[in-house]
Amino acid sequence: MPAPFSEFAQYCCELLGAAGPCLARRMFGAWGISTDGLTLAILADLGSGEKLWLKCDESTRSVFENAGCERFVYQTKDGPKSMNYYSAPAEAMDSPQLMAPWARLALQAALSAAHRKKPRSLRKQ
Repeated sequence: MPAPFSEFAQYCCELLGAAGPCLARRMFGAWGISTDGLTLAILADLGSGEKLWLKCDESTRSVFENAGCERFVYQTKDGPKSMNYYSAPAEAMDSPQLMAPWARLALQAALSAAHRKKPRSLRKQ
């Protein structure tokens, strides 16, 4: 990827600092942003420029939708597919303080997803 995209990844890590120390890594032609091994955001260009996409789940989806955030939808040979990510609100891209509540929502969704993936035997302990 060209340098500007990696600079954008670093900037997004700074924005998401309220969720904890973030690390951006290349994945599937885009970037994944994680903290403590939990992916809370991705950076991808779906045709309208690079965007920060924040993880959501059933409990947070309406917050993103009510803020007018765009759902992550990509095209496959079988038609459109979506993932549980929404674009970050434009105004939140201006500062870590404005991003903080969104970063915490994304972390909440990432924690919830990680908990659901644990084998049942580990959840009962």
